[in-house]
Amino acid sequence: MLEAAAGAAAEIRAMARADLALRQSLAKSGALFGGYHPEMAQLHRRHAERLRSIIESVGWPSPTRDGADVVDDAWLIVQHAIGEPQFQRHMLVELTKEADAGRLPAARVALLEDRIRSYEGRPQRFGTQVDWDFNGELSPWPEVEEPESVDLRRAAVGLPLLTEQLQRLRAEATAMGERPPADLAAHRAAALAWARSVGWYP
Repeated sequence: MLEAAAGAAAEIRAMARADLALRQSLAKSGALFGGYHPEMAQLHRRHAERLRSIIESVGWPSPTRDGADVVDDAWLIVQHAIGEPQFQRHMLVELTKEADAGRLPAARVALLEDRIRSYEGRPQRFGTQVDWDFNGELSPWPEVEEPESVDLRRAAVGLPLLTEQLQRLRAEATAMGERPPADLAAHRAAALAWARSVGWYP
């Protein structure tokens, strides 16, 4: 069992590295910013399928057995599995248990919850998911429920102030050469159509 877990941990690390390497490559070429790139979508789906099999075989990685870095890498794979609605919903339940037991930072669960809510078209709780707004800036999207208390909820799970997050994300977008879409309405319509196509909407 320990040998199988060690092999699974190494595989999870490799998948996370491959994910980030592809993202960097697509960003460098400018292909990352024109919608969900097919190569990225294929990689995310393949990784989700493999992680599901690993979890069924040896369980979710443990920070004491596998290391906190492997736990974080596994979370990254889950967070990026946006073409797998049922997998993400299932993992939200499981990762909430991990966070409650102190084996996963609560901020990771908050990020996953907001991502699921965003693809379901529901308001976010923490404002972690952003998209371009009509002023040409990255802002929380969908809207944040009870925005007057969002920073209290963020603080409770270890996230920085929302204004700090937005400042960082906007600076990163500028550094990477990301620009707002020419037609924001069409951009959002395409995102909605994609979400429906993979099962986020009935």
